[in-house]
Amino acid sequence: MPFPRSLLLAGAATLGLAACAAKPPASTVAMNQIQVIGTHNSYHAGIAANESTLWKKTNPEQYAALEYHHQPLTAQLSAGVRQVELDIYADTRGGLYAHPAGPGLVARAGLPADPPFDPNHVMDKPGFKVMHVQDVDYRSTCQPFTACLAEIRAWSQAHPGHVPVFILLETKEEILSLPFPTVQPEALTPASLDALDREILSVFKADEVITPDQVRGTATTLNAAVRAQGWPSLDEARGKVVFLLDQKKISARYLEGHPSLKGRVAFTNAETGTDDAAFIEMNDGPGDAITALVRQGYLVRTRSDADTKEARTNDTRRREMALASGAQIISTDYPASEPAASGFVVSLPGTVAARCNPVTAPATCPATGLDR
Repeated sequence: MPFPRSLLLAGAATLGLAACAAKPPASTVAMNQIQVIGTHNSYHAGIAANESTLWKKTNPEQYAALEYHHQPLTAQLSAGVRQVELDIYADTRGGLYAHPAGPGLVARAGLPADPPFDPNHVMDKPGFKVMHVQDVDYRSTCQPFTACLAEIRAWSQAHPGHVPVFILLETKEEILSLPFPTVQPEALTPASLDALDREILSVFKADEVITPDQVRGTATTLNAAVRAQGWPSLDEARGKVVFLLDQKKISARYLEGHPSLKGRVAFTNAETGTDDAAFIEMNDGPGDAITALVRQGYLVRTRSDADTKEARTNDTRRREMALASGAQIISTDYPASEPAASGFVVSLPGTVAARCNPVTAPATCPATGLDR
């Protein structure tokens, strides 16, 4: 049964009562004064064996960019990952993604069938689904979206002293142009984004999430809050999660009826200076631009590698730029527990889960033990 909108807003507003109304003391580490490693497409189980054979033959360059996979979310979190990324597709009625094209293409190519991707028929049920590309790269280590969230919450409950876990949501609605029929995703609307917030709050309790309302506090806008009073302290954020929306094009729809993200659960990937600006993605750098944003109080996510390119040649230049930039979240396909065959890996010194931010951390930030 859908949550009444009034209950959704009341739940989000609960956190506003505990809002950080003033900048933490200089001796206190704020939640944006740390740096963590995240994984890109954290749910990615990889393409099944015989579909891989087919894709390598017909689309070798595209396949190369997809040739990675991750451990289940619980294993990643236990290994020190503190940001996960989930690509989500709306499926209001259920069944939209239950019959991908991949198995039929394998059969027509005369290849053996791969194991079924949805033996429990989860895809038949309504609700957001998690996958990379419909019909092509659709196998996930968790499904549906709420099950992925439940896995994260279970780990969080078992590790209550952890630094905040950032959950990046990439909303998907692209129509593919391929030489075979593919599913047309649902367009995301303000109503379906309301449903997204409801799904999140059906798994996480309101006081387990750092929301825009909490960060805004008594400031007039979210942007004014992060630029002046700052983010909550790290101790206030321990054991909690933070939801971030990846796609800028979705921001206007998510903001509709929610100026400065009032009553919303997630932070938008915003343009600097706008009322909702607190989180910004700069996936490609440059490092000095990231550093400037971090100094202004923004939470920044960047990438240390992409499309397996750096990993294939063990090119560490982008990785080193990201680490030095002060971006609080550095995303990779190759965290410490999942190094590339070339030896390429992305981790913090000492392979800790979190370190003091190299750009903004106060002198009192402890050299060890940030993550408990």
